Amino acid sequence: MSKRDRAARAKEAAEGSAADSAAAELDGRDEATGGAAADETSTGAAKELRPSGKRSARGRRSSTGVSGTDGDADSDTGSSVAVKERKKKKKASAEDSRNPFVRIWLFLTQVVAELKKVIWPTRREMITYTIVVLVFVIVMTAFISGLDLAFAKGVLWLFG
Repeated sequence: MSKRDRAARAKEAAEGSAADSAAAELDGRDEATGGAAADETSTGAAKELRPSGKRSARGRRSSTGVSGTDGDADSDTGSSVAVKERKKKKKASAEDSRNPFVRIWLFLTQVVAELKKVIWPTRREMITYTIVVLVFVIVMTAFISGLDLAFAKGVLWLFG
């Protein structure tokens, strides 16, 4: 998600127009498919969320042709969002402690959190997967053993 999208969402949340933005997204989809039921305000909001392909200045956000105080207000919102994100990143880097026990504890808690997200196979699936792997290993071992024996016989026949 780009800074422009985050800033636009923060601005919409401050204005209390979350329902309008959802309707604008739906209207934007209708426009893309050829529907003509969208009004100008919803299309403007949908276009504002879409990237223009042009980069703006680092501290400023370019608005859709409006300059002056509205452009400055947008840049302030964008900057504050970026500053908040930077502060969050600094807090994450503050968790990197020099104490090895703290780092190990953090690693283990993150491992447990990730393992809670895993979709574990059922007992029947696990048995099926194990059987498939064992059959594959047996077949490949037999194939390679056969090739080894064939090459050994060939070498003995040729040089023996």
